Amino acid sequence: MSNGYKKFLLLWSGELVSAIGGGLTSFGLTVYVFNQTGSAASTALIALLAFLPNLLLGMPAGVLADRVDRRLLMMLGDGLSALGLIYILLCMNRGGALYWQICAGVTVSSVFSALMEPAYKATVTDLLTEDEYIRSSGMVSLAGSARYLLSPILAGLLLSVTGIRALLVIDICTFFLTVAVTAVVRRGIPKTTREAHDSFLRDMALGWKTVSASRGIMTLLILAALMTFCVGVMQILAEPMILSFADSKTLGITETICACGMLVTGLLLGIRGMKTGVVRMLCLSLAGAGLFMFGFGLRENLTLICVSGFAFFAMIPIANSSLDYLVRTNIANDLQGRVWGLTGFISQLGYVFAYGLCGVISDQIAKTAGITVGRSSARVIMAAGVGLILLSGILYLSRSVRQLERAEESMTRFVSRM
Repeated sequence: MSNGYKKFLLLWSGELVSAIGGGLTSFGLTVYVFNQTGSAASTALIALLAFLPNLLLGMPAGVLADRVDRRLLMMLGDGLSALGLIYILLCMNRGGALYWQICAGVTVSSVFSALMEPAYKATVTDLLTEDEYIRSSGMVSLAGSARYLLSPILAGLLLSVTGIRALLVIDICTFFLTVAVTAVVRRGIPKTTREAHDSFLRDMALGWKTVSASRGIMTLLILAALMTFCVGVMQILAEPMILSFADSKTLGITETICACGMLVTGLLLGIRGMKTGVVRMLCLSLAGAGLFMFGFGLRENLTLICVSGFAFFAMIPIANSSLDYLVRTNIANDLQGRVWGLTGFISQLGYVFAYGLCGVISDQIAKTAGITVGRSSARVIMAAGVGLILLSGILYLSRSVRQLERAEESMTRFVSRM
């Protein structure tokens, strides 16, 4: 194990703890707001405010990651993210936080978290060799899934014996822990500042020019947006589909089982990596994800739903790691900050469209076909699965995408001969 990978693991461990803390707050605030307002729309707005800054600030944050010291940006982003939660905690200690105060605190926290994300991803490139990219991607995916696997269980237990304030305090502490870990490993992270001869907007435009100059990279970005759209379809419509014939307790157990798929493959990728055939694995994982989406909505059978859901989410880290690897190995290091900001923006657009359209489409199908919302949701999920299978076939036939892997392999052979 290289020294850079050891430093990455230390940095990753801090992000893992931070992700769990963020999941505690997300779960706790959702319960708190719903108990206070009794409104699903109010809880949805909290989730939206936590999501939008990452979408809107991804590209400018990427430019910052290439213009200023990435090490400093990571520390500031993590540390200042705690301010929003501290504000909510203070409001609660004064007698209870009003709804608008919670919205303001969540927004502030999300803004600073969004500024940190591209710097973190670009720093991974600084620390690791190309052979370690896939392994690191699997570990990052594992950390991301922890907030969906561990946080809800921990938050539910803590809320039963303490309260929302304890969850906020824990999350605030995780932010400062991450800052401390980054400070420890910063000596092993190269300083990446450069002279800013161009304007900020020109730097953003250069990021787009860099991406759009490669037909293969553009194809991957479109694919990433479509993939997140399909994941969003599952996130939005799986609950009404299952609740149409089962209770909320069964829904919670089912969601946990399905999410474990990400944990298993994320861990395997972190241990074994992926040596060759990245494009082939990308196509197979997408085709598999589409097939399991189809199976997920096929029948009102909990066993089939759990197996299909587990397998679907098991495919996601493989696809994400493959996409991550192909982008990392085909973009210059000094441009990676703004590129990651741009790719994050484009890929997350899939979630926006899924959240905005799928519920409306499902309701319309239910009215037109005279079926329950649960079965109409299943139909939309199955249709998205078929689309994902077709998309994997188109990707497999794409020369521009296959050339990305060939270019990386040619560079590896060249370097090995030197």
